[in-house]
Amino acid sequence: MSCQEVQDLLHGYVDGELDLVRTLHIDRHLRECAACTLLYAHQQALRSALRGGALYFSPPKPLEPRIRAAVRHVNEADLWTWGWSWRWLSLGAAMACMAIVLWSVVPLFMKPSAPDRHLQELVASHVRSLMVDHLTDVASSDSHSVKPWFEGKIDFSSPVPELTMQGFRLIGGRLEYLGERPVAALVYQRREHVINLFTWPAQPEADGDETMVTRQGYQLAHWHVSGMSYWAVSNLNPRELQEFVRAARQETSTVSR
Repeated sequence: MSCQEVQDLLHGYVDGELDLVRTLHIDRHLRECAACTLLYAHQQALRSALRGGALYFSPPKPLEPRIRAAVRHVNEADLWTWGWSWRWLSLGAAMACMAIVLWSVVPLFMKPSAPDRHLQELVASHVRSLMVDHLTDVASSDSHSVKPWFEGKIDFSSPVPELTMQGFRLIGGRLEYLGERPVAALVYQRREHVINLFTWPAQPEADGDETMVTRQGYQLAHWHVSGMSYWAVSNLNPRELQEFVRAARQETSTVSR
């Protein structure tokens, strides 16, 4: 199948609405085409986001009583003067104005912020690496093989911490694009769980504080060490991911010194 054919059928593929033959053809195409795979990952992330509660806007509790109070205080005498038809017309006009205001305001609450879009990108990249047999571009448990592979592909030197002794085995690395720039993705394994460790140069004002969040069932941990920014993404439980973060921070700090 061509890329155009796959993209035309992608919505049906994501929703499981295609027949077996077309599904198998698209499966094969996604294993070979990075561009269509990226579109597929975005569709998956969008589908998951729409199913979550983050996109739903609940109006503040005081809004309803304020609307009711405003309607009750409309001049009843004027409404009766113009008759029932004008009463309903005025009420309809008021409701129409309110609908216009809500139509303008609600999207501001629904639009994801830049940090949320960044988290969605990280989760999509992690999910994509697990779904299309593209976990690593260079498969190796030796950091001295993985680190040189990135030379010439990224504009910075990425530390590759050795964490086997701490229970997190390095299995390779790959090149990723996040925030419109190439970044290094280091891949570790803990039992059956995969950890993607994304790294790139940190902003000058970045501090060393550690952050942990949950998105779409995945744990994400973020920290800075020696001018580098790190994001770890996995379905590990929070306690084990914190163990990974502590080990990685210690190793990268030692290497930088």
